[in-house]
Amino acid sequence: MSESVLIIGVGEGLSASLAHLCASKGMKIALASRNIDKLQSLKEETKALTFKCDSSSIESVSNLFIETDKTIGTPNLVIYNASARIKGSISELNPEQTLKAINVACFGAFLVAQESAKRMRKRKSGSIFFTGASAGVKGFANSSVFAMGSFGRRGLAQSLARELHPQNIHICHFVIDGAIGRKPFGISIETF
Repeated sequence: MSESVLIIGVGEGLSASLAHLCASKGMKIALASRNIDKLQSLKEETKALTFKCDSSSIESVSNLFIETDKTIGTPNLVIYNASARIKGSISELNPEQTLKAINVACFGAFLVAQESAKRMRKRKSGSIFFTGASAGVKGFANSSVFAMGSFGRRGLAQSLARELHPQNIHICHFVIDGAIGRKPFGISIETF
């Protein structure tokens, strides 16, 4: 049976690169995004299944895993790459937008990890990867919302690594600072 990957928060950068890498390894691929219309070419290139999902919604994440149970089974690898960025001075930030961004960055990561862990524990193996940024290690001026979300995701990953590693479920949080985009002859990484 071939291995499978579920990538949540798919766009044209890192997630697309990871989908191509997994496809080159013969993995079954499931891609989840709030807007799956933008995934059509990636879906065709990688022979992926696409699922509409708002990672900050309990019901949406639950439904995503119910659907992937039916199509690819329990993924060997789950990658959480969803984020929402809001910049601005603390005195000018919109509280509702701030809550939405933190829900995507942290609560969504929790929901996806919970659904993944339930299934991986039964199978007794799996890997859950969280993308991050240096904002999860050091906050920057006018970027408090992104820092809160990034710190929370990193803390979740650290805690889960200690909880799930003894059960053969591997957790990874990796920091990527830079924009990743497609070029005609491959993937380029441009740091800022």
